[in-house]
Amino acid sequence: MINKELISQSIDYIIQHLNENISVDDVANYFHFSKFYFCRSFKAVTGESVYEFIKRLKMDQSAVDIKLEKNKPITDIGLDYGYSSSNYSSAFRKHHKVSPVKFRKSTSVTGMLNPFYSGGLCDFNTFDDYNDKIKIQQLPDFPVIYERAIGNYIELKGKWFDFLDKYKDYIKLDTLFIERFYNDPTITGLNSCLYDICMTTDEFCGLDNVTMVKGGKFANYRFEGKIPDIFCAVQGIFSVWLPESGYEMDERYGLNIYRRIDKESECVIMDLCIPIK
Repeated sequence: MINKELISQSIDYIIQHLNENISVDDVANYFHFSKFYFCRSFKAVTGESVYEFIKRLKMDQSAVDIKLEKNKPITDIGLDYGYSSSNYSSAFRKHHKVSPVKFRKSTSVTGMLNPFYSGGLCDFNTFDDYNDKIKIQQLPDFPVIYERAIGNYIELKGKWFDFLDKYKDYIKLDTLFIERFYNDPTITGLNSCLYDICMTTDEFCGLDNVTMVKGGKFANYRFEGKIPDIFCAVQGIFSVWLPESGYEMDERYGLNIYRRIDKESECVIMDLCIPIK
């Protein structure tokens, strides 16, 4: 059976090539996998077939593009992911239960329900409020120990505690704790969100699950508050600031870099980092 780390590498490859007409054969051939064993192993690790995973990512990422690139024609976004205009609309409606046009209209909001609070509503700030707190910075590459998860962001706290206990011998005074998130939980089903839990390390630490988190140009928003309120801050940046900022998202992930954590109060100071062009 192909191991979990190789499945993670295949997921990275799929994410990097979503705008291409990527197939199951393409991924299996790139890694020199037997197609049969690759498909079997992929489903055992992720709970989805490779084909279903690729299709879902295309539909979810195209919805993110509709949300962020408000002036880009929907037909062009569909073409970016290999769909004709008619096929894209029907595929989008089947997956998201709404047409692309209605979905775009629904993203012009000033707040939304916060799934981390029972019945909690979060209100977004204005563009200027976010813009005053955002700094454009160049981040370095980070060699990290990481574990990848597919599931509900609500489970993050428990996964972090398990992760820190497992790798406690590798924690140093200058260790950074980083989340790399790939999905918008208002678009992707809550139990299907893909994310990485990471901590910086020496790239020669000897563990198998070491990778490089790519740096570059980021919009950095300093968040200070309770963990459940991170959702509202991130959604405000994506829904209000990014579409009006003149910047485009550069990669299909964002980074949360923790600067201080108080476990008892569940308060954190962290940088919410969005890669931009």
